Amino acid sequence: MKKDFILILDFGSQYSHLIARRIRDIGVYTLLSHYNEISISHIISKKPKGLILSGGPFSVYEKNSPLISKNIFKLNIPIFGICYGMQLISFLFGGKIKKSNSKEYGKSYLIIDHTNNNLFHGIPGKSIVWMSHFDEVQNLPKEFKVIGHTSSCDIAAFSHINKKIYAVQFHPEVKNTEYGISMLKNFVFHICKCSSNWVLNDFVQKTIDDIKKRVNKKKVVLGFSGGVDSFVTAYIIHKAIGDSLNCIFIDTGLLLKTEKEKVSFLCKKMNFSLKIIDARNRFLSKLTGVIDPEIKRKVIGEEFILIFQKESEKIKNVEFLAQGTIYSDVIESSVISKNLISSSIKSHHNVGGLPKTLMKLKLIEPLKELFKDEVRKIGEKLGLPKEILYRHPFPGPGLGIRILGEVNEKKISILRKAENILLQELKNYDIYDSVSQAFIVLLPVKSVGIKGDKRTYEYAAILRVTNTEDFMTATFSHLSYDFLEKVSNRITNEVNGINRIAYDITSKPPSTIEWE
Repeated sequence: MKKDFILILDFGSQYSHLIARRIRDIGVYTLLSHYNEISISHIISKKPKGLILSGGPFSVYEKNSPLISKNIFKLNIPIFGICYGMQLISFLFGGKIKKSNSKEYGKSYLIIDHTNNNLFHGIPGKSIVWMSHFDEVQNLPKEFKVIGHTSSCDIAAFSHINKKIYAVQFHPEVKNTEYGISMLKNFVFHICKCSSNWVLNDFVQKTIDDIKKRVNKKKVVLGFSGGVDSFVTAYIIHKAIGDSLNCIFIDTGLLLKTEKEKVSFLCKKMNFSLKIIDARNRFLSKLTGVIDPEIKRKVIGEEFILIFQKESEKIKNVEFLAQGTIYSDVIESSVISKNLISSSIKSHHNVGGLPKTLMKLKLIEPLKELFKDEVRKIGEKLGLPKEILYRHPFPGPGLGIRILGEVNEKKISILRKAENILLQELKNYDIYDSVSQAFIVLLPVKSVGIKGDKRTYEYAAILRVTNTEDFMTATFSHLSYDFLEKVSNRITNEVNGINRIAYDITSKPPSTIEWE
């Protein structure tokens, strides 16, 4: 245990682990604990230099909403409440919480009302913050004062008059909050008086050693997708056990054009052995008549596992199934801990789609506590090629979740051609590496159009291009009209089946990056 550390009490926010990561990034050790797993006496024994109360998907007035003892404020430890944590502090001191008149999701502007406070030291009077709330503080207890507001939220930040208790309605831990890191630094260093004492251990070597010890002389089968997560996972496991790693790539029929060939080439380049399974007809058959996105994901996830099991039976001494699961997958599938209280967003094929009855193999997920940008940093240290590290993410369920509604061969063909045109133009305009993720969504909606002086009645499609650092929050990419027009013209002219393109300018939150 480090002498100076920050303790985070988790109330189920999608960003709780992100708070811990940000503080570790600035050089201070951080522990994350479920709010009801740690007692007042336990906090006293651990002697944290500061406490952070996370956000969460609840209202303080709800039945069985997560609460803590007010005695925590008698410990004379600096406390920082974020979103739900802010409302909880106000509630426990007798303040009033109400439903927001104007819900705030995404970008907002913080106006600092009191510049003479340590939390906002060195921060401009007006700056961008990231909101995600439907409740807000209406009346503050008398012991507190307002130190910041937005156009829609009169009490966006407050502090205790005498004690070191601070709270904000927005999320300083996300990159989209312009001075969020500065606020966290102010709390950790200026308010809590922590010293910088945390250096991330050699994650790769420790993970390699752990896998080597756990697997021993057994074998591992890895579901290989071809993305950066699976490549880094394969590299780490291969370093640990060498040829005892068996990579399996499944052609689901839901892949991008030439994806199978690209993956095969890159694996040879990295000296990984790869077995390709043609399961196109199998997946398409299972998806017939399926419309609900959650069912799609679970059907695809189940088929992956069934195939892995069948293939593992052909390999002697296999006991482990490896996956390139990363932390954003885990968070959005709501499987963070046995005491989970965070709200489920969507299942991921490699998380929520694993039926317990089929789990004869033991899981190895070396990246499950890392975010996408951290995985890329590890990949850079490992010397992985740029074409692997900076490939845009492609979902495990593939085009199946970019086709809204029922999936069939015709729709797959239409979308695959549109995606290929988008990829070509991203590279032609030299913007592929400057955006985080770009793709087309095929809608189950048709509209009237004109092609060659003839009436058409074809699908409408959505162009989605985003920028993000950790894939927990994202903004749409501000692309030139020239590029947007080029992509739209090419798709509507060259792809039979699409006659209308719209551009998605929604941030995450309130939306997700993928549509399903």
